[in-house]
Formats: sequence, structure tokens, C-alpha cells
Amino acid sequence: MKIIEVEQGSQEWLLSRCGLPTASGFDKIITAQGKPSTQRQKYLYQLAGERILERPEETYKNLAMQRGTEMEPEARSFYEMISGETVTQVGFCLADSYGASPDGLVGEDGMVEIKCPLVSTHVSYLLNGTFPTEYFQQVQGGILVTGRKWCDFLSYFPGLKPLLVRVFPDQEFQRKLQVELELFCVELDLVVGKLKQEETPNVRKPTSNHR
Repeated sequence: MKIIEVEQGSQEWLLSRCGLPTASGFDKIITAQGKPSTQRQKYLYQLAGERILERPEETYKNLAMQRGTEMEPEARSFYEMISGETVTQVGFCLADSYGASPDGLVGEDGMVEIKCPLVSTHVSYLLNGTFPTEYFQQVQGGILVTGRKWCDFLSYFPGLKPLLVRVFPDQEFQRKLQVELELFCVELDLVVGKLKQEETPNVRKPTSNHR
């Protein structure tokens, strides 16, 4: 695993992960049950386009997403306070042809994934009291990429109790994930190769019926 030292969210970070499957998108490749995702082909074509254009696809960021990004440093400091751990921020972690951008590495063995959701979402997490399944592929993928032994998942909303759950590797799922990632990356290379061969299309001259 190679760490590319760039600031997450920066243009350099966006370019470092351009055209690569990343942990936040692993749910578009594989379901939590280990089956191929219905979003797989669309994600494949998106990344192929990014590689050809050498720039990431622009993504919409709503106010809730922006708020979550702005609150992350506060949540990270809160995690350090309640856990007694020191979080090391990293840029992009690259393993083979895919990667992850964890919210921080913890000691020699751990990592942390932070979410700062809307209050309604946070309350639902508290009532369930378990790791939210919608982040299963992302967290398991982050553990796979970084080689860490565990990930602390933190849902944070100021003034409310936090949800902090330690997640360990799911060996069976990670085996399936690794297989799907390898297949996906091979197919991605093939699609990119085909697109490059067709970069200069053959333009057929129009035929004329005039004599």
C-alpha cells in the first residue's frame, strides 16, 4: 500500500484518484451480500471516461454533504478526546489499481471513518445502535486497502450522543471484494484500451446522388 500525500478534497487529491475505483464507490461494484452491483457498468464507464479525459467527473455536493465535510475536523478531534488515540491524517491510499481515503489512521493497527450526517439520520443510527450497513463496503474496502486490523466508525452530531462502533475485517466478504475488484480493474483496462484505439474515428464522406 502506497500513501499519496495530498490534502483530501484538493485538486491534487482528485487527480490522484481519477479513473480509479475507490472505497467510497465499492458499493457500485459489489453489494454487501457479495453480489455484483447493478451500478457496476455505469461506474466502470465513468472511470473509463475519467482516464481518457485525465480529469475526474464533476459531482454534485448538496448543503448536507458540505456541512459534513466542514464538521469533520471537529468530529476527528472529538474522536481523539473520547478514544485517547492520535489520528494521523493521510491523503490517498493506493493498493494495486484501487484505493481509499480514510478519515485517519490510528496507531499501527487502526483507522477511523467519520460521518457527520443530518440530525434525523444520526438519531436513526443511535436508535439502531449498530454499524450502518450503507457503509459496509466502504469500511471493509478501506480495511482491505490499508491492511489495518480494525476501523472505528464514528457518527457525530454536536450536542447528541455519538455512535462509535469498532468494525473488524469480514474475511469472507473481503475475499469476494478482492475478486470483484480484480475483475473490474481488468475490464476497466480493456474498455480504456478500446476507447484509445477509437479516439480518431473514421469519418465517412457523404455519398451524393447527383450525376
